Amino acid sequence: MAFQQGLSGLNIASKALDAISNNVANSTTVGFKQSQALFADIYATTLGGGTQAQIGIGARINGVAQQFSQGNITVTDNPLDMAINGEGFFRVTNNGEVLYSRNGQFNVDKDGYIVNASGYRVTGYGTDANDNIVITAPIDLQVGDALMSADPKVTSEAAISVTLDSRLTPPTTTPFSTTDTSSFSYSTSLTTYDSLGNPHVLGMYFVKTATANQWELYTTLDGGAAAGPTNVTFTSSGALSMVPSTVAQSFPITTGAVSPLAFTLDLANSKQFGAAFSVDAVSQDGYTSGRLSGLTVSPEGIVQGRYTNGQSRNLGQVVLATFQNPDGMVQLGSNAWAETSFSGPPAVGTPGTGSRGGLQPGAVEDSNVDLTAELVDMITQQRAYQANAQSIKTQDQILQTLVNLR
Repeated sequence: MAFQQGLSGLNIASKALDAISNNVANSTTVGFKQSQALFADIYATTLGGGTQAQIGIGARINGVAQQFSQGNITVTDNPLDMAINGEGFFRVTNNGEVLYSRNGQFNVDKDGYIVNASGYRVTGYGTDANDNIVITAPIDLQVGDALMSADPKVTSEAAISVTLDSRLTPPTTTPFSTTDTSSFSYSTSLTTYDSLGNPHVLGMYFVKTATANQWELYTTLDGGAAAGPTNVTFTSSGALSMVPSTVAQSFPITTGAVSPLAFTLDLANSKQFGAAFSVDAVSQDGYTSGRLSGLTVSPEGIVQGRYTNGQSRNLGQVVLATFQNPDGMVQLGSNAWAETSFSGPPAVGTPGTGSRGGLQPGAVEDSNVDLTAELVDMITQQRAYQANAQSIKTQDQILQTLVNLR
């Protein structure tokens, strides 16, 4: 029986070395989770009688368990790389088959899908026509042709906040002329856009009047004819008193876009103090067309596209899946697992919700293999293998002695 016991010891030591060697081989594999061989003793079945003198007949492999502890996180230069900090798996598809992975090394393939190195497509929530994330069944995330460019938006609202100098005297030249700087007090400008994305410069001219706390505003588009004047009044404390604070603007254009270019100019938060003229804030809601220039990922997993016109839009949101029993998942290689009846069904949701961990964009999760511990375990299993081989050798010597008896 000692032969069987020693042989089983050799077998489990060999299997344990296999698990250790696999861990060491994958010590630099992103998202890899180390495995540990589990052993169990073996006893022969006895019919009746006590068990006080029962001796086992060896050991066997009782299973191989993965350790889903957190690996270290390493920052990378790829903005699409993602590291899960906590529980959860990326949900990916391979020709329609749903798989799960901790490897967050992603890029965009020739068809615009966000994929890993094995070509598995990352899944998540899509967006509606207004770029809002739609929580529904996860889909393969794709940067399609429709998302490669951003259409222009016509200016519908513009705003400017200025500080006017109350100490100023009215201009010496009348009437107002955009070409005569002595006919106005101050001027500034902002860029607006028509329906085709063509830029147009809105010029604004402020003229101090003889009436206390009152100014006149003239506007032009691309240096054309001036519109106005509009009376801009302030209180004795310097706050804007004109109601409403918006001024309707309408200018004919000849670029082939919608004409006239009509929008409102809001002067709210403008002030008049005994201080030098300054432009405090300028804004408008239009923009020209643009092309996709890059992708970014937020800690919530929202994939955003950046465009050459300075705009950004949501392209989708990566989801994470958690399992009641991750050890019950089956390994498929290529950093992928699949669910089984032992793992239970996946709970899918956005990063950072429920028990799901958060995402760290521009980073990956390293293997959780501790090389020092693995090398120590390797020495331990080597000694166990040698000891079991020695028990077989000893039993062989005993049998040889019996055979040589005369």
